[in-house]
Amino acid sequence: MSKLPTAHKFIDLSDYGRPAARIIAISLKNTGFTPIHVTLAFILSGLISVICIIYGDFWAAAFFLIFKSILDAADGELARIKETPSYTGRYLDSVADIILNAIILIAIWHISNSNIWATVLAFIGIELQGTLYNYYYVILRNKFNGDTTSRVFENETPQALKGEKQSHVNILFKIYKILYGGFDKVIYALDKNASKGKTTPNWFMTAISTFGLGFQLLLIAILLVLGLKDYIIPFFIVYSVMIFVFIGIRRKLYSA
Repeated sequence: MSKLPTAHKFIDLSDYGRPAARIIAISLKNTGFTPIHVTLAFILSGLISVICIIYGDFWAAAFFLIFKSILDAADGELARIKETPSYTGRYLDSVADIILNAIILIAIWHISNSNIWATVLAFIGIELQGTLYNYYYVILRNKFNGDTTSRVFENETPQALKGEKQSHVNILFKIYKILYGGFDKVIYALDKNASKGKTTPNWFMTAISTFGLGFQLLLIAILLVLGLKDYIIPFFIVYSVMIFVFIGIRRKLYSA
């Protein structure tokens, strides 16, 4: 189930796990498993990958990083199949992602030659990359009546949807704002008129999907199994320069 109408679908390089995610979601459709259960499963997969990284089992780490990405897509697929969208699931997913990202990078720092400050810079870079990708993607989805559980501007606590508690939404939204608020503000400041601009073409969205979390985890997995663990943190620092390149392209070619 796509989040976009056919005319605006693009090749999402970070969403390679979607076919497997759909199979998982379909298999769980008539069971008692909920999207929250799947989110908890991807958290477990992420934590197992961290243990594998620390103990030097990089093939296993790669497997669980990719499996985490698949499950990360499966929770949303299951929510759509069961027609049970929720802000609880949306914010729990995002909170889990950022915490796991930090833990994964700390594990990589532990086994590599990178220093802690470079690790912090890489973490900031990864989160800004992902925030820019999500920013443009949510604008596109909202513009063409796609999935609207995610919002372009997360300024106010949303009203709980059917089947979820407002108290859960309130708590998770506060945590979300604490963890992501700074990154959202930076990206908005860099390209505050993106929602008013022309529709970004499919090729542009495909290029920027390299900033998506799934693609980031895939790169980490590949570099680990290739024995290039010392290059992971420097790579994400350097690749963050592309944030300004993508914003420059959008503002130059697709401003209103």
